[in-house]
Amino acid sequence: MFLKSTARFGRATLLAALVAGISAPALAGEVKVAVAANFTAAAKDIGAAFKSETGHDAVLSFGSTGKLYTQIANGAPFEVFLAADQARPEKTEKEGLAVDGSRFTYAVGKIVLYSLDPDLVDDGGKVLEGDGFTRLAVANPKTAPYGTAAVEALKGLGLYDTVESRLVFGENIGQTFQFVATGNAQLGFVALSQIAGNDDGSRWAVPGDLYKPIRQDAVLLKTGADSEAAAAFLSFLKGSSAAAIIEGYGYGVE
Repeated sequence: MFLKSTARFGRATLLAALVAGISAPALAGEVKVAVAANFTAAAKDIGAAFKSETGHDAVLSFGSTGKLYTQIANGAPFEVFLAADQARPEKTEKEGLAVDGSRFTYAVGKIVLYSLDPDLVDDGGKVLEGDGFTRLAVANPKTAPYGTAAVEALKGLGLYDTVESRLVFGENIGQTFQFVATGNAQLGFVALSQIAGNDDGSRWAVPGDLYKPIRQDAVLLKTGADSEAAAAFLSFLKGSSAAAIIEGYGYGVE
């Protein structure tokens, strides 16, 4: 009798284990996402919401768009690329590194002239015309689209030559923000997303007609073509939950 009960218990335990194995955690996957540095905070929130809704894990790696593209071209095992521009995702498509037709704009970025000093930056950005600063932080325009936008804005204002000797370049927009946040630069061009919800310091929202729109594209890489988690992540990124997070960080959505 004891042996029969034990056998029944064993079969029941095995069945329960099998049922548990079919549940969401076992089906949950992992997607490796290369993320432009400006999108760091938003991506972390999106990743958490994605995990909560789907059970999948988004493993996020951050860097300048140019450097991330180079890593992808050299075989880095990313499955999804969230760039800070449209050019690099388009290149991944043309070079056979991405799935054709998977590219779309997930956010439109904005730049802001920002300083920790609450009295330094005026509403019209006139501080750039004077000598009230010795260092102006800008992301490297060769690798960071936000740096390109900053240089375009300075040239549009006719001030690039005036401030060129005072420029300090961050490797990406994250490092550029750190230059300003630590006081190593009195002011700098940062992403609006980096100071969204923060009322400290002083700032000037750079008019959009001074730089080309910073349309940030996402693309499914060939390494993630057969990944359910990668497809789910991009689908989530297009949805209303992600859009609310993106807009909450000061980006536009299309």
